[in-house]
Amino acid sequence: MKKLVIVGCGYLADIVVNALLQGLLPDYELVGVYSRTVTKADLLAAKMEEKGRRCIACYSLEELLALKPDYLVEAASPMAMKELALPALRNGTSIVTLSIGALADKAFYNEVSDTATRYGSRVYIASGATGGFDVLRTATLMGNATASFYNEKGVAALRQSPLYTPDMERVNRVVFSGTAHEAIERYPTGLNVAVAASLATVGPEHLQVTMESTPQFTGDRQRVEIKNEQVYAVVDVFSATAEIAGWSVVSTLQNIVSPIVF
Repeated sequence: MKKLVIVGCGYLADIVVNALLQGLLPDYELVGVYSRTVTKADLLAAKMEEKGRRCIACYSLEELLALKPDYLVEAASPMAMKELALPALRNGTSIVTLSIGALADKAFYNEVSDTATRYGSRVYIASGATGGFDVLRTATLMGNATASFYNEKGVAALRQSPLYTPDMERVNRVVFSGTAHEAIERYPTGLNVAVAASLATVGPEHLQVTMESTPQFTGDRQRVEIKNEQVYAVVDVFSATAEIAGWSVVSTLQNIVSPIVF
């Protein structure tokens, strides 16, 4: 049985907990949860306790890592990922992360890679709201690949962001155009999937990203295109809610322990 902990106890973490309780992750035991919002951690731990599963609501990262988990699910933010990654990896704890945006920082990426190698741990990048990493990586390995990323959002998702302008309420508007590295700096939590796509292809400094706002549009659309001299591939995913990101963590956890890996 693999010992599992979760950092970030919101909507996406709840999906992982429900999958555990439904028997979809039989090889894992959830031993601890941690959130800066203490009540959220308490609620998740209580949900496990109600089903006869002991789970500790931890009040610091140090307390969580003291449980010596095999795997840590990060469902918080790129900032949280930057804070927890190195201590977790040094602890021998592998990470399943949704906050791939943190890895757009090349120095941090290299430090994470070196630390994981040194301590025999790993970082697994969950697909979040996109996918097709296998074909993206394969086409890139073939050489001479170019790639682009397009994201469409409704105005509601942007009203509280620095990218918002009132004209978005009336007309379609390109609100960002640049590299994946620039995108995650401008919009830290909304374009993690662009960084994931860049790491699978041409890198954060080279993947061209376009974000467009559309009035009355609900949900999120991610479109990745890659081509080389022999291959042209498009991964186009629409998701009405963020639920697919939570389930991508469940899928990643299943793959980690499965004798047959997708």
